[in-house]
Amino acid sequence: MEQKKIIGYMRVSTKEQKEDRQKTALIEMGVPENHIYMDKQSGRNFERPQYKKMLRKLDKDTVLFIKSIDRLGRNYANLNEQWRIITKEKGADVVVIDMPLLDTRREKNLLGTFISDLVLNIFSYVTKNERINIKQRQAEGIAEAKNRGVKFCRPPILLPDTVYLKSHIPPNNEKLGLTILFLLNLPENHHYLFLFLHRNILL
Repeated sequence: MEQKKIIGYMRVSTKEQKEDRQKTALIEMGVPENHIYMDKQSGRNFERPQYKKMLRKLDKDTVLFIKSIDRLGRNYANLNEQWRIITKEKGADVVVIDMPLLDTRREKNLLGTFISDLVLNIFSYVTKNERINIKQRQAEGIAEAKNRGVKFCRPPILLPDTVYLKSHIPPNNEKLGLTILFLLNLPENHHYLFLFLHRNILL
């Protein structure tokens, strides 16, 4: 019997997030490092370049490994549709490392397919509702905090006296903005602030 090709897919939501944990798990399952596809992108949809590239490689002689089902996607409807494409249209097997029941190699019959599909649907539904509940709890927490007088904004920047600024800025200064920022001890990217000062205070 011909050995199946092994492919891995991993995803992190932002460029700042590290993928080391997912990569280690895939390699420990025997996925060659050069067969791992990775996107640094949100899981809201499947418009991801590496995912699409990986999908083109799948066929009935392929096993796809992922660390957890949410690394594949987070949208309930889209996730179920992609699972159908991978397992039914492409005929590939899927192994979700963190959830052994989502291993389509286990039972290659109608019952095995039914169990995998059922587990996926239940898990996707629970995950979707948990995200909704988290957002609702966050909104309720913010509302309660506002009722207690908590302010959700940046702390105000204390500006020096206008006379002080005028006395320290030479007339016809070509680098007016940078001079103001220097006097205020602020980074150069606060351009919106020195424009405001120039237009509303220094003129």
